[in-house]
Amino acid sequence: MTVPQVSTCLWFADQAEPAAMFYTGLVPGSAITGVLRHGAGGLLPQGTALTVSFHLAGRAFTALNGGMEVPFTHAHSMVVACQTQAEIDALWDGLLEGGTPQQCGWLTDRYGLSWQIVPAILPELLAGGDAASARAMAAMMGMVKLDIATLEAAHRGV
Repeated sequence: MTVPQVSTCLWFADQAEPAAMFYTGLVPGSAITGVLRHGAGGLLPQGTALTVSFHLAGRAFTALNGGMEVPFTHAHSMVVACQTQAEIDALWDGLLEGGTPQQCGWLTDRYGLSWQIVPAILPELLAGGDAASARAMAAMMGMVKLDIATLEAAHRGV
């Protein structure tokens, strides 16, 4: 039996191609893999992208120009687990350009898509239900962009 392929489709009114270019330019290991363009008589002008296929860090996505504005919500977010503070800083700063910061490592980018830019170690710091994890949680709740050193210090009780 074959296993079906599952990917995510992101709906844009008419910004699918610039959004995909923006995302693939920021996330290491990413690339646009194909563009299907509108022909004559399409929903959008001829030559405009209908769909843009791309990979973000090896995961497949499709950006679709649906012709009408359908806003994203926080119910769908992109989670990026970063190994270093430098990775967090670079992605945060890039995605925040034209966007809005949120609490606890969340931000909304210029296209309205929600992102969680988090340290890969975060689940370990928050696990356990003990005083250390409670301190790490309290520290995270007080942050906008997450800081690995501060979270680790809170976990250690420093």
